[in-house]
Amino acid sequence: MRTSDRVLSNVLLGHSPSRATRLRTAPPPVQVVILAAGMGTRLGREHPKPLTPLSDGRSILERQVEALRTVLGEEVPITAVVGFRCEMLMQAAPDLSFAYNPDFATTNTSKSLLRGLQNSRDGGVLWLNGDVVFDPAVLDLVLPYLHADQSFVCVDTNTVADEEVKYTLDEHGYVRELSKTVVGGLGEAVGINYVSSGDKPALIAHLGACGLQDYFERGMETAIGTEGVRFRPVDISQFAAVEVDFETDLTRANALLPGALLTEAAEVG
Repeated sequence: MRTSDRVLSNVLLGHSPSRATRLRTAPPPVQVVILAAGMGTRLGREHPKPLTPLSDGRSILERQVEALRTVLGEEVPITAVVGFRCEMLMQAAPDLSFAYNPDFATTNTSKSLLRGLQNSRDGGVLWLNGDVVFDPAVLDLVLPYLHADQSFVCVDTNTVADEEVKYTLDEHGYVRELSKTVVGGLGEAVGINYVSSGDKPALIAHLGACGLQDYFERGMETAIGTEGVRFRPVDISQFAAVEVDFETDLTRANALLPGALLTEAAEVG
């Protein structure tokens, strides 16, 4: 079992015999952090929320990892930031690397992301909330931004619920505000984001300055406001993405899985 508290050394370069083929087929030089340290009290399970089983038999985490490896390559480095019942999660996914948030019971996602970024290797980082169920096509959609090393936030413009993280844009089309208290939000952040290699140091500094109960979006917002960091909104509204906080979210996520609509139609018929 590995830990991301040691610098990752694998370089994602493909193994094709010719340089031209390698340039066409190599996965983007990206690493992934999954935030999985929280206690998930709102869902009320005894296990870490990423281990919540879905109707297709996989856990949320299993589905995330399968999608990441399918789109980004089998060798993409994936680190889970763990805390609550970490042994259970580490045993369930022993092929991942791990970073530990020792203060998981008293801190929020800003400090878990800080741990993940501090223990990443050089380069940009794609990070996911460990409770988001999403169509793998979302990853295909963001590939050009990963290749370009462009910081981004995946957003859904179909809904703007009061309790969700919302955003506004500046005059250049980049994210200006990003929080649950945004007024006049244009859509919701879905919990899939990327920080470029150039923007990562600023984000790390601002996450470090966040309060213990701040969400990571606070660090992003202050980095935008004081450092000029630019996160591009990537609209993934055509695809399904659900953050599972409550039982109703879990029901909705299961309804969006492949085959769910066919099953419902058969039951009606």
